[in-house]
Amino acid sequence: MSSADPSATPLWEPDPARASASGLARFQAWAAEHHGAPTGDYAALHRWSVDDLDRFWTAVTQWFDVRFSSAPTAALADASMPGAVWFPGARLNYAEHALRHGEDPARADTPAILHLDETDPAPAVLTWSQLREQVGSLAAELRRLGVRPGDRVGAYVPNIPQAAVALLATAAVGAVWTSCAPDFGARSVLDRFQQLEPVVLFAVDGYRYGGKVHDRGEVVAELRRELPSLRHVVHIPLLGTPAPAGTTPWETLLTHPQQPVFDQLPFDHPLWVLYSSGTTGLPKAIVQGHGGIVVEHLKQAGLHLDLGPEDRFFWYTSTGWMMWNFLLAGLLVGASIVTYDGSPGYPDTAAQWRIAERAEVTVYGTSAAYITACAKADVHPARDLDLSRLRAIGTTGSPLPPDGFRWVYDQVSPDIWLASVSGGTDLCSCFVGGVPTLPVYLGEIQAPSLGAAVESWDVDGKPLTGEVGELVCTGPIPSMPLYFWNDPDGARLHASYFDTYPGVWRHGDWITVTPRGTVVIHGRSDSTLNRQGVRMGSADIYEVVERLPQIRESLVIGLELPDGGYWMPLFVVLAEGAALDDDLRTAIRTALREQLSPRHVPDEVITVPSLPHTLTGKRLEVPIKRILSGTPPDKAVNPGSLDDPSALEPFLALARTRARD
Repeated sequence: MSSADPSATPLWEPDPARASASGLARFQAWAAEHHGAPTGDYAALHRWSVDDLDRFWTAVTQWFDVRFSSAPTAALADASMPGAVWFPGARLNYAEHALRHGEDPARADTPAILHLDETDPAPAVLTWSQLREQVGSLAAELRRLGVRPGDRVGAYVPNIPQAAVALLATAAVGAVWTSCAPDFGARSVLDRFQQLEPVVLFAVDGYRYGGKVHDRGEVVAELRRELPSLRHVVHIPLLGTPAPAGTTPWETLLTHPQQPVFDQLPFDHPLWVLYSSGTTGLPKAIVQGHGGIVVEHLKQAGLHLDLGPEDRFFWYTSTGWMMWNFLLAGLLVGASIVTYDGSPGYPDTAAQWRIAERAEVTVYGTSAAYITACAKADVHPARDLDLSRLRAIGTTGSPLPPDGFRWVYDQVSPDIWLASVSGGTDLCSCFVGGVPTLPVYLGEIQAPSLGAAVESWDVDGKPLTGEVGELVCTGPIPSMPLYFWNDPDGARLHASYFDTYPGVWRHGDWITVTPRGTVVIHGRSDSTLNRQGVRMGSADIYEVVERLPQIRESLVIGLELPDGGYWMPLFVVLAEGAALDDDLRTAIRTALREQLSPRHVPDEVITVPSLPHTLTGKRLEVPIKRILSGTPPDKAVNPGSLDDPSALEPFLALARTRARD
């Protein structure tokens, strides 16, 4: 992603009345009165939020009326990283906060969840009262089945209302939730769930995607065989099949609607386990807590996305990606959430925009890759659909290139707030992202999030402005991992974040903090391109190359050679009907030289039928680099972590050729 000229005109600026009415502006005014927050611009508020973490997070819990059944003795008792101690003595429950907006009789019959799928264009509605009653019934049944605080509950489910109900019931009883999407194969699920030894498994019989039916009965049977810890399996019949012998039908657990009972748990009691991609070994099992997620998601949803009870919040995601967990943050602030089970591009590329239209979405989130795909497919949301309620668009998953920004403002609305965000599974939130009171500049993320002490550092740990450096966070955030599962001495967690700069979180992204305080993400620093001592981000190259209509997708790596040389190949997946001839090679090299620099021009351009990705859609830069460096395939990549393991074959063949040469 290329940074824009600091003097550039913003693509969008918030209407002053809209900005002053935002949750963030109202919070700042209140915090100034009650907690000494500054009354100046966002930069001043951010400085206060990271300089006085105790007062800032106390203000957040009071502003959002966090329900502590036992009061904390402080907001932050120990700011060490790793090992920060948040809200000692506090007790609460995540599910209670996600469901409390349904206690209001005026909201009981309003939508909490609207659900759509490929087969039905009209949203199915689950009201707040129905959601509370279903969670209450399921939580009572889980207790009856012997599920206790700390037990693990697994789910092999798509993004459907039943998944949300099951998570909230699990949290209500104090058990620990973990989920995988049903497009994961058995080995990928077992790599994750066997680490946790769940006692209950919620599983669908199959799902529909891209107009096709995918039966998962055999996969579920294998999970049952290979997870000896399971005491109960709950069958969710999305395809209408009867419950297999030894399983419990979903419907039987919802036959006694009742108000939920919430176990009151320590602030750091485990809520759920998320997973790293696991491309080179078993996925890291990342444990996050009830309290940390409650306060961080309230801040991020209520202040940075400006969500509230009048909103309908949709983010296209699966249950195997942290954005599904963050989608539920809409419930914490009283918004209606929109769930969708199906392909993002079926029956055509405009599918997600039609979901936003049908569900009357106000805040819609998607991937940067989807925005790019819409631009290439010549999609025209504003021309073809009624998106009059839509006021904000969020993007994440990879850096949104400037062309993506332009397309949104040209084809969706010139008066839309575009909140490009970046964070990670590691904290289930954003380090940098949207701010409703700030302008949007081409190719730039608006600002670091409140409470996130984000900086760009050089190799010596010195802050940089206007230069590419490592994304670091110098202070703790409540939703950072409590620990990794089966990492008793914390060695794996420490190696993941704190080896480079002791006591400081290194996230693994290259970023630029601009002089005006915006942020540009350049790609992963663990797949650094380094030519002639100059570090380059792969995202900058993808932005330029994939602007060419002949290129559908690309991947670049840099390889240090034994003789001291450096080889930087660019792999491209061609659009239908395109050919990698001399003209296209010249066009690629010319575009990179003119728009970036001669150093960004690859040594070789190689066409491949497709690129391998992680199960959450990320390009496989580091494993491909390892394979081409001569690392044995079984050491370089875990096939179970990939969306299409067969896509590795051209890279394996190239590695074999290089080894012979």
